[in-house]
Formats: sequence, C-alpha cells, structure tokens
Amino acid sequence: MTVNELIKKVFFVEILQGLALTFKHMVTPAVTRQYPKEKREPFPGSRGLHALVKDAETGKEKCVGCGLCAAMCPSQCIHIYTSEDENHKKVVDRYEIEVLRCVYCAYCVEACPFGAVVLTDHFEYSGYTREEFYYTKERLLENWDKYMAGDKGKMYLEKFWRPKAVDFGTQQVTKEEERTRK
Repeated sequence: MTVNELIKKVFFVEILQGLALTFKHMVTPAVTRQYPKEKREPFPGSRGLHALVKDAETGKEKCVGCGLCAAMCPSQCIHIYTSEDENHKKVVDRYEIEVLRCVYCAYCVEACPFGAVVLTDHFEYSGYTREEFYYTKERLLENWDKYMAGDKGKMYLEKFWRPKAVDFGTQQVTKEEERTRK
C-alpha cells in the first residue's frame, strides 16, 4: 500500500469528494419546465412514434415483408403477415405494431435492409384505449405522411439510416501510405 492510498483511506477522500458534489447540487436552483406551456423541440434523430416509409418516386411502401424487424425486436411487438401475388413476389398484407409493448430501442430501424421502418420525432401522443396504440400498416403509412413527408424524411434517411453505399466502397491507398506501411 502506497502513502497516497493510505492517506485516502485514513481521511476518507473519496467520501468527502462525493459529499462536496452533493452539497454543490443542493445549493444550485432546480430547472423545472412547465410542460404544457413550455415545450422543448425534439432533437434530430429522437425516437418517437413509428412510421412505415413511402418511396418518394412511386408513393408505395418500402417494406417487402422480410421480417427482420420483427425478429430483432426484443419486446416482440411487431407482427408481419405476408402472402404471394400472381408473380410470386412477397406482398405485405398486414404490418402491425403494439406501441404499448415497444421499448423504443430502434433495433427494428437498424435491422431493416430497405430503410422501411423509422421512428419519427413525434413523441406526444395519448389515448384512452389499448386499441388506439395498436398501429396497422395504414396508420403507420399515415404517420409517414404526417410527420416525415417531404424533405424531412429525406434528411432523416440521409443522416440516420445505415448502411450506405459508401460504407461498402474499397479503401483508396495512396503510394505514400504504401511506402510507410512497408
């Protein structure tokens, strides 16, 4: 045991530092927002209400029904029902999310290879029944139109959705970097 460690143990240095921090916070005034009157703007990339993304050119949903979002969901709140059309392509019949079970971890957003699921920045929603929090495919598409339409949706997908094509590019190595590696 060194001399510094002995001094710290005898004089309870860590305990005194903790008490000093506590007393410092006791004398500073608390910051309280009067919620309905003073609202804070949601920060970009915040996790709020779910939405299904619509393709900008065609106006159709991007979801192909692969089920990766439902497989990754830790609370198992996503339910996807698919069928095949006459061209043997998978069609999403029903896409449902139980919002009351969701933990807003955004694993569904990260797992989706097509960028079809997003968490909007709309976080103020309430209801009186459980059915109001059971979002169907149509309601999720409406959420996209309400909260993420236009440039806001493009900006969201550009900033927060990964992976991008540039992530899979080859690394360009200059001749000078080659010489320094050898």
